[in-house]
Amino acid sequence: MPPLKVLITGAHGLIGNLVYAHLAAQPETYDVYASARRAQPSHRAETMQFCPIPPDRLRLAEMSDFAAVQQAVQGMEAIVHMAADPDGRAGWESVLQNNIIGAHNLFEAARLAGVKRVIYASTNQVVFGYMSTEPYKSLLGRGFENLSPEEFPHIDHTQPARPLNDYACSKVYGEALAYMYAQTHGMSCICLRIGWVLSDDRLPHPRARSIWCSQRDIVQLVERCVSAPDSLRFDIFFGHSANEYNLVDIQHARDVLGYVPQDRAEDRL
Repeated sequence: MPPLKVLITGAHGLIGNLVYAHLAAQPETYDVYASARRAQPSHRAETMQFCPIPPDRLRLAEMSDFAAVQQAVQGMEAIVHMAADPDGRAGWESVLQNNIIGAHNLFEAARLAGVKRVIYASTNQVVFGYMSTEPYKSLLGRGFENLSPEEFPHIDHTQPARPLNDYACSKVYGEALAYMYAQTHGMSCICLRIGWVLSDDRLPHPRARSIWCSQRDIVQLVERCVSAPDSLRFDIFFGHSANEYNLVDIQHARDVLGYVPQDRAEDRL
């Protein structure tokens, strides 16, 4: 079979660029293109191991510009939608344009172009509201020693979202769009609630071990979504490493996608 045509939006961002590099290194399996708002990456690329994107593989598009998004997705079979304003402190206008209007533009353009699958980058922040109650509250403090990993009730994908900022709310909206397009238009739409992925691939402090994901684990999980059977119509998965005290459940990703995390936060302290 010919290589699968895949578009990575937000390919100048950390995770988008990691995914682009990983899939582009397998030309016999993936024919990979990238989308970004400008031709050159921002200064953030200087703080990470950036993979350059050849001009003939880069499609420029502001996600709020529907016509540009339509051009970017033409000819694609799958899209990994990473483009967004990821700052939880971002103002409403940025969230509206980049995350809400942008997500709707992406799904609608994908539908019109006949794209078979969209992997939507959501965030684990959609459940951060649970951390105001025990036992999750202890994960933000120093209560690890009083919790048993075997008995800890991980938050799973079936529980209601509890976002705490406009950014997380915009991702709940994106997940709802994914469900709608899967149910009403027959597209395969997979949501990834991604944990904290960092440019140096290490934990900034011990409290982060409940929400951390390594670079190679998130890249593996994205690829497993891209290559999942066509019968997977809609689902939600948490993207964390195999941390001892995960806030969320990753067994669902193991069971459905065959996800095998390689890293643990406890090894990166």
